[in-house]
Amino acid sequence: MSLRGYLRIVRPVNALVAGIAVLLGVLVAGVAITPPLFLLVVAVFCITGAGNAVNDYCDREIDAINRPERPIPSGSVSIRGAAFYSTFLFLVGIMLAALVNPLCFGLACLNSILLVTYAAWLKRVPLAGNLVVSYLAGSIFLFGGAAAGINGVILNLPLAGIVFLPMIAREILKDAEDIEGDQEGGARTLPMVIGVLPSCRIAGVLAAGAVILSILPIVPWWSVWYLATIALADVIILFAAVSSIRCTTSACVRDSGATTTLKSGMFAALAILILWALSG
Repeated sequence: MSLRGYLRIVRPVNALVAGIAVLLGVLVAGVAITPPLFLLVVAVFCITGAGNAVNDYCDREIDAINRPERPIPSGSVSIRGAAFYSTFLFLVGIMLAALVNPLCFGLACLNSILLVTYAAWLKRVPLAGNLVVSYLAGSIFLFGGAAAGINGVILNLPLAGIVFLPMIAREILKDAEDIEGDQEGGARTLPMVIGVLPSCRIAGVLAAGAVILSILPIVPWWSVWYLATIALADVIILFAAVSSIRCTTSACVRDSGATTTLKSGMFAALAILILWALSG
C-alpha cells in the first residue's frame, strides 16, 4: 500500500478536469464565480474520485487481467482501503455540495448513487452502463448550472449533450477493447452482444453527432471564431471515430488508439469551451 496508489486510484487529472468543468456550467448559467462556489469544484473532484475508486474496487478481478498495473491489482491499494477511501470521498463531496444549495445537494446524492450502482451492477448491463457513465460526465455542467437554480440547469443542457455523445462513444470503444477481460469477469457489454464492428460503427455515429451538435448555434458565444476553434477538437474526435470504425477485433480497437485520441478530443473541446465561457 502507498500514498501514490491512493492518489492514482482517484485518477486525479480526470477528477480535477471534472471539478474545473463545473465552473464552466456556473459561467453559462450567468453566475459570477465567487470563493464559495469553489466548494463545487472540490465536491465534484471528491465525488468523481470516489466513483473511480469504487469502480476499481468492483472491477478488481477484471483489472487483474486487463489492467494489472492499476492500484488494487498491483497491490498499492488494499481492497478494504479502496472501499473506505471511496466512502469517505463520497461523503465529503455530498456535504460540500449541500453547503451550496439543495439542488446541488440533490444532484450530488443522485450522481453518487449512480456511480456506485454503475460500478456494482449497471456496468454489466449492455448499453445501460454506458448511458449512465456518459450522463455522469455531461451532468458536471448541470451541476455547475445548479448553482443558479433550475434555470441554470436548463441553460447548460446543450453543453451536457456535447459531452454526453463523445463520452458514450468512448465508453463503447473501451468495452470493445476489453472483451476478453470482461468475459472472464462475467460482464456483458454491447460489443459482446452485437459484435465489435457494429459497436465501433455506433461509436462513430455518436462521435459524429457530437461534432454536429458542437457547431450548432446553441451556445451563447456561437460565432465564426468559435467555429474555427471548436473545429480543432472536432477534427481529433472525428479522427478517433474513423480510426476504429472498421475494427472487427478487440486488438484492432486497442491498436487504433481510438479511446485515447477521443479522450484528447474531449479534453480539447472542454478547454475551448472554458476559454469561450471566460471570454464571454
